[in-house]
Amino acid sequence: MKTLRTKTDEQLVSLYAQGNNSAFDVLLNRYKSSIHSYIYFIVRNRDLTEDIFQETFVKVIMTIKQGRYTENGKFKAWITRIAHNLIIDYFRQERSENTVSNDEVEVDLFNNVKLCDGTIEDNLVRHQVLADVKRLIKHLPDNQREVLEMRYYQDLSFKEIADITGVSINTALGRMRYAILNMRRMAEENQIELSLV
Repeated sequence: MKTLRTKTDEQLVSLYAQGNNSAFDVLLNRYKSSIHSYIYFIVRNRDLTEDIFQETFVKVIMTIKQGRYTENGKFKAWITRIAHNLIIDYFRQERSENTVSNDEVEVDLFNNVKLCDGTIEDNLVRHQVLADVKRLIKHLPDNQREVLEMRYYQDLSFKEIADITGVSINTALGRMRYAILNMRRMAEENQIELSLV
């Protein structure tokens, strides 16, 4: 590990691409503070900073592992650009989700019960269901929990999950299927209602 710290970014990227995970740890330690600060300086929200920070390094890992890294001598600028693009994507998505047009729709969107804030009771039920789901997830086997969390909490595709976990897409899909079946079984055994309706 000590000798890795003396290597250049490009040497570390090359070593990581060849399977040396310690090389990536050195890269992460080298830049995590500056990238984290950069993201927080723009978004001013700790949770959002953590999400974008993690997504940045997942993209870095995927790009290197797929042999698509070509930014010789510019590793820090490259990571910063990835973080910057993810921040822009987040704000774009946020803006489009908060913009509602009533022009092209025959039904009045602004008087639709489904688009209104829920009642206190609805919110309590939703929070209880989400808490129950999180509790059930903790009881899944590690490989099933990992796939489920990557899919639903990190919004990764099954291809991305397969690449990250080093299994085939079919194996990732199978683990997801078993995770859902196991959660349904546990919910039935414990008489937990997982429906929001």
